[in-house]
Amino acid sequence: MNLTASHRQLLLQLADTFIPSLSEPTGAPEFWRRAGSEGLRLELLEAALAAQPAAAQAQFGQLLTLLENPLLGLSWLGPLKSFGQLTAAQREQLLQSWADSPLPPLRQGFQALRKLLTFLYYADSPAGEANPAWAAAGYPGPTGLTDGQPVDTVRPLPTLQPTADVTYTCEVLVIGSGAGGGVVAGELAEAGHDVLVLDKGPYCHGCDFTQREADMIGRLYDARGTLGTTDGGVTLLAGSCLGGGTTVNWAGSFRTPDYVLEEWAREHDAPHFTQPAFQASLDAVARALHVNIDYGRHNGQNQALLDGSRRLGQHTRLIPRNELGLDDSDAHFRGLGFSTFGDRYGVKQGTLNTYLKTAARHGARLLPDTEVTRLTQQAGRATGAEAWHTSADGRRLRIMVQAKRVVVAGGAIQTPTLLLRSGLSHAHLGRHLHLHPTVAVTGIYPELIEPWYGPSMSVVNDSCTRLHGTNFGAKIETPPAHLGLMAMTLPWTSGTEHKQLMQQAAHLGSFIVLTRDRDGGRVRPDAQGQPLIDYRLSRFDRGSLLAGVRTAAEIHAAAGAHTVLLPHGTLPRLRAQDGRILNPAVLDGLPALNWGPNRFNLYSAHQMSTCRMGGRRHDHPTSPTGETYELRGLYVADGSAFPACSGVNPMLTIMALAHHTAQHLKADLAADRPDRAPVGLGQDVVGARP
Repeated sequence: MNLTASHRQLLLQLADTFIPSLSEPTGAPEFWRRAGSEGLRLELLEAALAAQPAAAQAQFGQLLTLLENPLLGLSWLGPLKSFGQLTAAQREQLLQSWADSPLPPLRQGFQALRKLLTFLYYADSPAGEANPAWAAAGYPGPTGLTDGQPVDTVRPLPTLQPTADVTYTCEVLVIGSGAGGGVVAGELAEAGHDVLVLDKGPYCHGCDFTQREADMIGRLYDARGTLGTTDGGVTLLAGSCLGGGTTVNWAGSFRTPDYVLEEWAREHDAPHFTQPAFQASLDAVARALHVNIDYGRHNGQNQALLDGSRRLGQHTRLIPRNELGLDDSDAHFRGLGFSTFGDRYGVKQGTLNTYLKTAARHGARLLPDTEVTRLTQQAGRATGAEAWHTSADGRRLRIMVQAKRVVVAGGAIQTPTLLLRSGLSHAHLGRHLHLHPTVAVTGIYPELIEPWYGPSMSVVNDSCTRLHGTNFGAKIETPPAHLGLMAMTLPWTSGTEHKQLMQQAAHLGSFIVLTRDRDGGRVRPDAQGQPLIDYRLSRFDRGSLLAGVRTAAEIHAAAGAHTVLLPHGTLPRLRAQDGRILNPAVLDGLPALNWGPNRFNLYSAHQMSTCRMGGRRHDHPTSPTGETYELRGLYVADGSAFPACSGVNPMLTIMALAHHTAQHLKADLAADRPDRAPVGLGQDVVGARP
């Protein structure tokens, strides 16, 4: 949507309400005097809105229209004046009223405005310069500002550069290049097959990863980092670039728990998950990614999780990470903290540095900046795809692909959306969406934590993983922490309190409670073919989440935090001393709070199960080989094929499942070339389509 002049003025007034200019109470006068509108680039907000589905854009426009109308007063029982006519105090009262409104659209509007405006204020910075808000918070910004620029290298992956509409032919079309698509491309190209990879995101390498929050999230994440559920209750982070999630994730490389694999095999008629071949696939991808626990040190958040857990007698373990060539230097330690914005130093072994290199070395063609609009089919078989490529000079070029096999690996949001808008109609396609719904529990420590440095996640506490004898519960880990994400995640109750918290950013340490959700949601395309995401945290899953919140808060206290911020919009606080919580009644009262949508900040970095794999055709869109039941020659190879939620950060599981699917694809393609034996399938094909 295009913002009018009055809309732009209104948004600047809103920014000044969320982040007001105040007199100096505790030092750092420039930080306190600087208002939210100063330096705010509304063109970034406009670009984020343009990435939203049409309905969401229209809804945002209606929100701005309401704020400009004197009848706005009815929404908070205030004077009948537009937002611009209110005093500064009244504007803050209005936002506080909306944050706790019984009307869901008002809460949704409050959260949308809060997230967008606070994130951009703290995350954005001119190239090569520091944001004026950073110094008072102790945030250093991109390491290149202080450590010099790393030496850039020639891009190792050659990409196609079409200059006009074009038709490509190939044996295998792979849509998506992340944990699923990258593995399939590498496996099949190495086996001698003609592979073409399309990805809607850009190819970034080395110094393209600027470490600037607003820049990189806008460039590397789906919907410019603003992907969310239709009710605004969950914000979703999903990589959308060459290498996909493996380029922007936190490098945690968990093997799928045995109890999850046993559950998948038993409940979804998918016995391959407990057979040696799948373990061999897990081993193969772990080797390719150089998964290890040889990193030198923890950052402040992970050290707090380790120390607090030990003091409570709770077991922790080191998180295997897919990094190569690390040393104990400060440069590597600092650089790791920025790798969620892409790793400019090349130590993270995502598909950019592994499987896509293998694919390119064996002749696979790569075409980034290319969005597939629909799949083509004939006589019940997938035959290719139609797409649009955006050239370097901004032109839109029509791309047609003719293929013998098609592999869709766009992630659990985009994959079912593409299949549905291509005419597939399986009753369970797009359903059973699992998100690992996640909240942050933040401790304020007397010592420096500097959570933006070091490995984002290196320690995990599993004490809440399997609650009440079930396979469901929550893991306690740590997230990447930079000022924009921090401002977006912390609840906002007033401008003064917001600034007080942000000024303490270097002393904040956050744990995330990552819930293995039992109950799912749904993805479906809107009239324009864009994904609409419906998800509501169930009572059962809320119980798991709150159990994790309690444990995370107790660990913070045991680790030495003097204050713990609980993840509800009312910002309940625990006070702690000598490892003991002084007001435990606040913690006991959490279940009694209202946990409806937009009353707390709920996030997801893992989306799964919308094209789930299983042996029963009637309730599983995808067979155990990875081929869809509905359309021959069409394979799914990403987290959408999980039969259910993985319960751990899913990268390694996705890659193993893609590796498994690639072996079946080799066997399938060998049928087209009877003189050639399949490469890499060392056993009978299990779970083949009947």
